[in-house]
Amino acid sequence: MQNRINDMRKVARELPRKSGVYLMKDRLGHVIYVGKAKDLRKRVGSYFQGSRKFIWAQPKIGAMVEMVREISYVETKNETEALLLEGKLIKEYKPRYNTDFTDDKQFLLVRVDLQNDLPKFRLCRNKKEDGAHYYGPFAQAGMLRSTLAEMRKKFGILLADAKPVRLGNGRYRLYDDARAEIFAGHNEPTLEEYHIRVEEACSFLEGRAKSWLAELREQMLRRAEAMDFEKAAELRDLSDALNKTIGRNRRFTRNWPRAEDGGFDSLERLAEKLALDSPPAIIECFDVSHVSGTFVVASMVRFRSGKPDKRAYRRFKVRAFEGNDDFRAMEEVVGRRYARLHEKGEGFPDLVVVDGGAGQVSAALKAFLILNLDAPPIIGLAKREETVVFPDKRKELKLKARDPALRLLQRVRDEAHRFANQFNADLRSKKIRESILDDFPGLGKIRRAALRESFGSLERMRRASSEELAKVDGIGPKLADRLHHFLQTGKSS
Repeated sequence: MQNRINDMRKVARELPRKSGVYLMKDRLGHVIYVGKAKDLRKRVGSYFQGSRKFIWAQPKIGAMVEMVREISYVETKNETEALLLEGKLIKEYKPRYNTDFTDDKQFLLVRVDLQNDLPKFRLCRNKKEDGAHYYGPFAQAGMLRSTLAEMRKKFGILLADAKPVRLGNGRYRLYDDARAEIFAGHNEPTLEEYHIRVEEACSFLEGRAKSWLAELREQMLRRAEAMDFEKAAELRDLSDALNKTIGRNRRFTRNWPRAEDGGFDSLERLAEKLALDSPPAIIECFDVSHVSGTFVVASMVRFRSGKPDKRAYRRFKVRAFEGNDDFRAMEEVVGRRYARLHEKGEGFPDLVVVDGGAGQVSAALKAFLILNLDAPPIIGLAKREETVVFPDKRKELKLKARDPALRLLQRVRDEAHRFANQFNADLRSKKIRESILDDFPGLGKIRRAALRESFGSLERMRRASSEELAKVDGIGPKLADRLHHFLQTGKSS
């Protein structure tokens, strides 16, 4: 036992003092834990120091450390890339101990039964595939219950124990007791009025979830700085779960009796507010995403009759330049999109939306001018004040927060933003996976492609022997020996 711990300490001491992701494996080579680190040597070494009693005080961590027979790692440029790669590898390997560290704590969720005419807000601990909408997890039960009570007063919503009564005039009495004193409105709303309340309450809950997410990440960093890595990992896993929940909420389409977010009423309202000739049956929206001027990409999403048409979504890599210039990027991708449609003889959408203000709108319009094409109606949705920006001399339009037209535009814009960010994240993750081979001298594009095709993943390549590597086209015995050494140590011989 002690000899093995000493061996692992030696391995840890040879790791670089850089950010990255480490994989702990058992005697069969199975990945049992994936973690990220700002300093790989320091983080991995902490598991095998006898003085670190807090690690061994946790039975699961102690059990995991006893099983470790091999440690591999992937170096990254920064902590952000490490976090991204960590999530990818956890999904790929589903390590036993990454799951165990989070399964034994179930925090509260808020469940909203949107499949019902009068949705109620209630607490639960397990998410089910039942058509309801879930927010959370939230850690502080007492505070969450108080929040729901305040939400009932603020928004006029139903909680779990409410027994609403249907009246004869198309209205519903929400409460029969003293709780009928709903601060935000009267106690006998129509279905449409109540659905607006639910929309506002759901938006409020999502904001609370984001605030909780920020607090979790701050706590995680403090724990990591204090060298309490086990607690930091637990907080990280919880924040990842919350982040996924928020992401699902943003993409959720609520199925009301009257489709306020995407139905014909919203489209008519949008046409009225934008002075369009008719409701925009086809809307296309563009968003640009980059990281400090690198990995510059863009997305285009299409909504048909107010609903996402995902088969028509498009992704773009910006080709004309490198660096941080959202306006040039917008001009390029809008031009590429509609030049292609024009060449194919396909019609343009009824409305083009860009994520941004006057600069982005002008850039989109410029693309049509360069192509000498008649532009469809173009607007921008500026994030700061959620104002609608026009390409002509019209003043910016400020819609009310509950206006169905604004909610539809926000849904379209948020979907474009999500799609662009996902593409950006995918490219960064791919670059991280490929970058280690780029650092090995003697491998060109063809040989790297042959290796990836033969082994499928960098991890399988690491596990391969020199003889197995040498079987790949273009990789001879000498190069295979050097590559094997590099994959095991990170150093070229």
